[in-house]
This record gives sequence, C-alpha cells and structure tokens, in this order.
Amino acid sequence: MSAPHRPLDAALWKGRRVLLTGHTGFKGAWMLLLLQRLGAQVTGVSLAPGEGPNLFDLLAPWPGLQHHVCDIRDAVALREVVGAARPEIVIHMAAQALVREAYADPLQTIGTNVMGTVQLLEHLRSVPALAAVLVVTSDKVYENREAGIDFSEDAPLGGHDPYSASKAAAEILTSSYRRSFYADRGVPLVTARAGNVIGGGDWARDRLIPDLWRAYTGGAPVVLRNPASVRPWQHVLDPLHGYLRFVQQCLVSPETAPAALNFAPPRDPVRTVQEVAERFAEPLGAHGLWTRGEAPAALHESRFLSIDSTRAAQLLGWRACLGVDEAITWSADWYGACHAGQDMRAFSLRQIDAFAQRADARALLGNGAA
Repeated sequence: MSAPHRPLDAALWKGRRVLLTGHTGFKGAWMLLLLQRLGAQVTGVSLAPGEGPNLFDLLAPWPGLQHHVCDIRDAVALREVVGAARPEIVIHMAAQALVREAYADPLQTIGTNVMGTVQLLEHLRSVPALAAVLVVTSDKVYENREAGIDFSEDAPLGGHDPYSASKAAAEILTSSYRRSFYADRGVPLVTARAGNVIGGGDWARDRLIPDLWRAYTGGAPVVLRNPASVRPWQHVLDPLHGYLRFVQQCLVSPETAPAALNFAPPRDPVRTVQEVAERFAEPLGAHGLWTRGEAPAALHESRFLSIDSTRAAQLLGWRACLGVDEAITWSADWYGACHAGQDMRAFSLRQIDAFAQRADARALLGNGAA
C-alpha cells in the first residue's frame, strides 16, 4: 500500500535558506521557480545560462535570488558561496547531464559530476545550520545489462558510458560521506534518481524534445538514432515535486529517510523514442520532424531503461501525476506558447498550479494512494 499523499508544505519552506546548485539549467530553473513559489530564500550557484534561448532568462526576473555564477569544480569559489549562503537545505542539481557530450569530454563530465559533488559535500561539513542535503543523480547509475527489468534502489550500481559511470561514482561517494561525516551529525544526506525528464524550456543539444522543437522552427529533421529505445519519460514537475517531498521527509522525520529514492513513471504505458516524437508533433500539426538513422557504433546507449519507484510511493505517497502522453502535450504547449511570445514566467506558474491541483485531486480520488 502507498503512504498517505503528503503535499508540499509551504509553511515548512517559507523563509528557509536553500542552496540550489545548477539553478540556471532546465531542471534547475523549474526547481528555482517552485522554491520561490513556496517562499524559500534561495541562493543559486551554477554556470552562466547558455547562449541563445534558455529557461532561466525566460523566467526572469528572480526577486530575492542570490545568484552566483560559479563552476562547482572551483573549490575556492564554491567555498565562498557556501559560506555566504549558510544553507539549511541543499539541493544539488549541477551536473554535466548529456551522455554524448560525456563521450566527447569525459574529463569535464567526471570533474563536474564527481569532484564537484565531493567538493560541495566537503564544504557543507562546516555549515552549522545544515538540516538536509539532496544530491540528484540519474536513473543511469544502475548496471544495465538490457534484461528488461525495473531497477530498484538496491540494484547494483554501474556505468557503461562515462556519464553513467560519473553518476554512479557520485552515488558511491555520497554514501561514503553520509556514513563517514553526516550520520553522526544527524543530517540526512540522500540521493534522488530520475531520468528522461521532459518539459518546456529545455534547449540542450542531443535531447529529443529540444531537437524536435528546433526541427519544427526551421532546423533539419531530427535523426532518431534508436527509434525503438524505451525510456521512463516524465514531465519535469513530477520528479521535482518528488525531490521536494523527499527533502520534507528528511526535515520532518529524518530517521525514516532512506539513502536513495527512485522517481519514475509506471512502466505501462511505455513509449519508444519514435512514439514520443510522433506524439510531440501532433498538437503542433507538424510533419517531417524526424528521420531514422544509426547511432555511431562506438557510442553505447541503452535500449531499455526503467526504474522502480515503489519505495517513493510507500514512503512519500508519490507517483507520477502526468501520464506520458500528457507530459508530451504539456511540453508541446509550453514551446508553442513561447513561440507565440507569451509571458513564460506566468505560463510556467500556471502549469505549476495546474499540476498541483491535479496531484491533490488524484490523491483524493485514490483515497490517499496517489
């Protein structure tokens, strides 16, 4: 049985000093918007937003944000930010998150995802008011032998490609810091694993939805390298709400907080890469956005990946609110509104409010089982 639905508690977040790394990225900007909606006092540390359209700039202004441009590999600069922020809560989302970019520059990926994480955890050891730390990794931390199974949090860690290996290493080092330094202080240090997040405002290269949008707005058709591959597609608001509810659990009942939780949609219905591309094109009335192609032989990419979120359901009462088809439609709607010149901060806040209403309604209809 699932636990009772526990919505986000604005009273718990209001005025809290939160350090958010990676706040200028796609997921990070959505998380920043959520935290400010809850009344948190946020210090953000991240690289500068990318050139061209980016979600952080589209959602500006950011009233009250303490904004720091800093590479988390820079130990001195990061120490200064942590010291000035004096965080009570830390949500670590800064990362090099692209599998193919990690093949091109593995040292940068490992430096950011491994050493950046270690340096942050090291600096946080001396923060007296620290109450909880959440490190966001990936569904790709598991040793995936393409057996078609759903990975639980206890499955062996691994990593065929440099990105996956860097995230698995971050998990192992976080576990070491938890047991070596944080447990005795009574500070929960936990990890969250989710992947293949979609939603409005992502313009990264080599990601399906942004590439499809670029094709729609005049670019070349997207080459689907592995059109039959399956991923746990979910709208960005689903795992982010899960992360925040996980942190709430750490604050309210730290003794019950597990070391790690998966956040992913149910396996059924699954959607292949090709099906997602077709579904995204429907509300846009678009044709010819993609073509088939072959992945370079040297670059390994998993064909099937699915993780088990039973533990998050049992502990937090969490499950994905938006079905995969709705997640795709919400994403297409966001890009369409942006293309039409709408106020994207207002539009994004409306999606957040609609999502919250849906989540609470599902909990009530499911008698607390959502």
